[in-house]
Amino acid sequence: MAINLANNNSLANITALPSGISGGAMTLLATQTASSSATISFTSGIDDTYDSYVFKFYDIHPQTDNKKFQFQANVSGASGFNETMTTTVFRASHNEADNDTGVSYLAAFDQAQGTAFQTISDSVGADANQCCDGTLSLYNPSNTTFVKHFISRLATYQGGNFAMDTFAAGYINTTSAIDEIQFKFDSGNIDSGVIKLYGVS
Repeated sequence: MAINLANNNSLANITALPSGISGGAMTLLATQTASSSATISFTSGIDDTYDSYVFKFYDIHPQTDNKKFQFQANVSGASGFNETMTTTVFRASHNEADNDTGVSYLAAFDQAQGTAFQTISDSVGADANQCCDGTLSLYNPSNTTFVKHFISRLATYQGGNFAMDTFAAGYINTTSAIDEIQFKFDSGNIDSGVIKLYGVS
């Protein structure tokens, strides 16, 4: 097997990838900014154009202290954001005083064929400098053969002065196409923050 060596040491001189390398490009489809918003809904842009979609959350701040960030979905043509899910959630935590740490499964946050909004962050603080940030990936939402898997990871500044690293995953248990996603806190408004939707090729 031949080893190809670069003839120039500067990456700035690379103008294109070889044809056999996939770039995995992300295309920005939509941006929404919260301002005392009860919910943020993405009701267009999720279709069969891409095999996966990624939501990125920036500085999501609740109006009320210690609220959990959540999402739900609609199948094409449906309403109500109440699709059936089976999910699992765990977190790592560490407090500012450096005397409380842990990794734990969050049974109270999971669902077994539930239709509630799915929690994807631990309790987010409402102090001026507190928020949560992270990602939610939704896989092949237009497929009509299989269920729709998701994975999320959010970093949270929790109201009790903890750093929380919350992981959630599961499937929306439908073979119908999913084309709408809604985000909210478990109570109270989203005071501020930005959510971006990307399609991944």
